[in-house]
Amino acid sequence: MKKYHGAYIKNEREISCLREADRLTANILEAVGDILKPGLKTKVLDELARDMCADYKVRPAFLGYGGYPFAICTSVNEQVVHGFPSERELQDGDIISVDMGVEFEGFIGDSARTYPVGEVSAEARRLMQVTEDSLYIGIEQARAGNDVYAIGAAVQAFVEAQGFGVVRRYVGHGVGARMHEKPEVPNFKPAVRGLTLQNGMVIAIEPMVTAGTYEIDVLDDNWTAVTRDGKWAAHFEHSVAITSSGPRILSISDRGLNRHTISA
Repeated sequence: MKKYHGAYIKNEREISCLREADRLTANILEAVGDILKPGLKTKVLDELARDMCADYKVRPAFLGYGGYPFAICTSVNEQVVHGFPSERELQDGDIISVDMGVEFEGFIGDSARTYPVGEVSAEARRLMQVTEDSLYIGIEQARAGNDVYAIGAAVQAFVEAQGFGVVRRYVGHGVGARMHEKPEVPNFKPAVRGLTLQNGMVIAIEPMVTAGTYEIDVLDDNWTAVTRDGKWAAHFEHSVAITSSGPRILSISDRGLNRHTISA
């Protein structure tokens, strides 16, 4: 891998490995979505993810990363990100954000989705839809020659026009042989210029959108982030390669690229 101002430029073989890591990650997220229902304990989702990693003969990338004790993150309602799988039973009307990564031949796949549980409110549906739409709006800016911060500017403008907040504390990132590489990919527009995107970069774009304030707090477990005002949040993420033909989404399951928020 070559470097450009600290960011890694991947070759075709490396991008192919990332594509496979992301494919497997997306397959696991699809399987998680298939079993979600009221009454399901969130720890079951972690068990499923671990079992599928074993079947695929890959390592769950989150497990042990920075001391994180699970294979996936399960963040329910006001939980924004990094929620722990547990004995908690999902309730009809909840929404749950699931963040997952695997390591394949030394390269990391990383993706996240927010799912409805049972029948959710119109407000929750809209929150999920705006968040998912903002992800694709951000991806459209992931082109060689663009400032990486153009992604966040596009996400923020769209989300705030819909009356929602954009989390500032957590951002997207480069991804490759390490989970977090340069450049940082904010979901808002910083006051300074960012890195110019180059063909061969691979970045994880992951807007986290709130129904109220964008301010968050971290619980005593030192991981689970929640909205400060208790309003709900959603989170969608794709890993994207910057190519001469435009952004290429890597985290596509065997079912193909589908929108995952249910329609009203």
